[in-house]
Amino acid sequence: MDKLKAKDRIEKLRSKINELNYKYFVLNESEVEESVRDSLKKELISLETEFPEFITLESPTQRVGSALSAKFAKITHKTRKWSLQDVFSDEEIRDWFERIKRFAPNEKYDFLTELKIDGLNITLWYEEGRLVKALTRGNGVEGEDVTHAIRAIESVPLELREKVTIDVGGEVYMPKKSLEKLNARSEEKFANPRNAAAGSVRQLDPSVTASRDLDMFFYEIGAGELPTAPKTQEELMRTLQRLGLKTDTHFKHHDNIESVIKFCKSWAEKRDSLPYEIDGIVIKVNSLETHKSLGFTAKAPRYAVAYKFPASQVSSKVLDIIVQVGRTGALTPVAVLTPTLVAGSTVSRATLHNEDEIERKDIRIGDTVIIQKAGDVIPEVVASLPDLRTGSEKKFKFPTVCPICGSAVVKPDGEAIARCSNEKCFAIRRESLIHFATALNIDGLGEKIVDLLIEEGLVRTPVDIFELDKDDLFGLESFKDKKTENLLRAIDVSKDVTLDKFIFALGIRHVGAQTSGLIGRFLQGKSVPTELMHAPKRKPKETAQVSMFGDEPVEVEAGDVFPITAVIYLMKQVSLEELQHIEGIGEKVAESFYEWFSDSENIKMLEGLFESGVNVLKMPAVKVKEGVTGKVFVLTGTMASMSRGQAKELIVRGGGYVSGSVSGKTDYVVAGEEAGSKLKKAKELGVRVINEGEFGEMMG
Repeated sequence: MDKLKAKDRIEKLRSKINELNYKYFVLNESEVEESVRDSLKKELISLETEFPEFITLESPTQRVGSALSAKFAKITHKTRKWSLQDVFSDEEIRDWFERIKRFAPNEKYDFLTELKIDGLNITLWYEEGRLVKALTRGNGVEGEDVTHAIRAIESVPLELREKVTIDVGGEVYMPKKSLEKLNARSEEKFANPRNAAAGSVRQLDPSVTASRDLDMFFYEIGAGELPTAPKTQEELMRTLQRLGLKTDTHFKHHDNIESVIKFCKSWAEKRDSLPYEIDGIVIKVNSLETHKSLGFTAKAPRYAVAYKFPASQVSSKVLDIIVQVGRTGALTPVAVLTPTLVAGSTVSRATLHNEDEIERKDIRIGDTVIIQKAGDVIPEVVASLPDLRTGSEKKFKFPTVCPICGSAVVKPDGEAIARCSNEKCFAIRRESLIHFATALNIDGLGEKIVDLLIEEGLVRTPVDIFELDKDDLFGLESFKDKKTENLLRAIDVSKDVTLDKFIFALGIRHVGAQTSGLIGRFLQGKSVPTELMHAPKRKPKETAQVSMFGDEPVEVEAGDVFPITAVIYLMKQVSLEELQHIEGIGEKVAESFYEWFSDSENIKMLEGLFESGVNVLKMPAVKVKEGVTGKVFVLTGTMASMSRGQAKELIVRGGGYVSGSVSGKTDYVVAGEEAGSKLKKAKELGVRVINEGEFGEMMG
């Protein structure tokens, strides 16, 4: 980036960050998640490092806090209040440790980790054990006098258990349940517990504060003297407890930095189980004497850092917008991004969903945007930040022809998704092959290998997969004896597959895993001529790995063969109306399934699979179980005795249904270890929650 462009970008970033800081710190409003503000600030720091001539005293990178509210009297702190340096990865934690070892190389290092409460930093002054003053952090040098509000918080002692003169620091927060109750009864709605806590502390009427069920954790001792001064941060936490000050009890001592990293990772996974919000882990050198040795930078103490959990939202820049074509012909616009770390992984692409979403969010090529990723969900663009535009951004024009085959793009009335009109489009065939291989659990036949086989002209349809031999594979890029042998073995194993899994593998639009099971049981119950039921091209194995859902397949008896020829026969006999009357099947699913079997090319492909020795097997009979058959289950958390796929399999085999979300129609929520938001919603709706042991007994 040249100097002129850098200067312009720096000025726009400063303006936007200052605006967000004002809303966040002064107005207690969050236009975006804090992680987005962190991401913009990180970009500004990087640019100012590269172009230091543009640094000014007014830059948000050059001060600790933010502007003070004019509501309350300003009081000077007895000891300076510092912000902590943020770290975002294992490597940055290790880098911090290496830096402090250079400043104090002769120290023996151990650490204390504390949960980073997402609340409002408050300092309390006690004189002879009595509470006399409470201040907000403010700009670190002076804060606002909110004593009247803090006295209303029940967990804050008005008198300590020892008559000491001391100032202590901590975090005022609002428990999650308290926020729910407040939003339910109040016209003013708060987006998160931190905003609610900040707004409650700044109430002029302390009775309002008292009604909002705030709480406070303490973690710092500033000015003052104690009869026995603590020597470590761990002793300091015990001292606070001894004085009658509440601390979060999840703090932990560590002998080495790798133990610290493990602790951070563990809480990133189970943070949702807490009754209050945390946004990271504070890592402190344990020895208070070493704190003095390490000292401070201009902006932060060296002895501590704040590990921020992988952000669910950050900012990035849209370099381009491309369109991908899926197995159903759906055209999905995708933003090509500046590589950005989000939710623990580097993201360079994010979905824009469809044309309507691009227009609604006004996403342009060149925009700075907010992206988010939750869990394993594909990253998406949430919004643009138009304040950062330079005028060079370009609006995206959605294609009217397929970018792969050039056929017309169609968008049926009432649908948001545009599709390629050519059912034989290469992209559709490619995605269908990948889905087929994935659905049949053909180990070793992933996306890259499918692409290689297509490029070599070896595979065009699923039939071609089962026609592959050693001569086809050996000698291809990365294919040697072992890899060739393993793939051919995996293909051979996949030739025995139950009816539900086979239907799902066909990739018919709207037909998912559970829907495939419902259709499969319907077809399995129909009458088929005897000669068609005994016409396999290859004798099936005595047992088959035929789990519908499992990442670890469940072995069941193969049972009778239900040949592909029988499936074809039945679909010629079954009417659309019959399909629509299958319980749990909607009109769209029935129509899509019926139309797929009306295509002669698809029937030809099925006949080819039959000739290649693919055996479709009858689905294991549903074993009617009291409390399971006809019931809807939701799984959350981790089970010790089985995978989630195996649990789903047991439910379906028992005639139950598995749902991905909790609603009033849910009968059971099965809660494993570290259950998340689904458990919380189940309790709110009064849905019955069972543990792993109860689930095992139910499934017999």
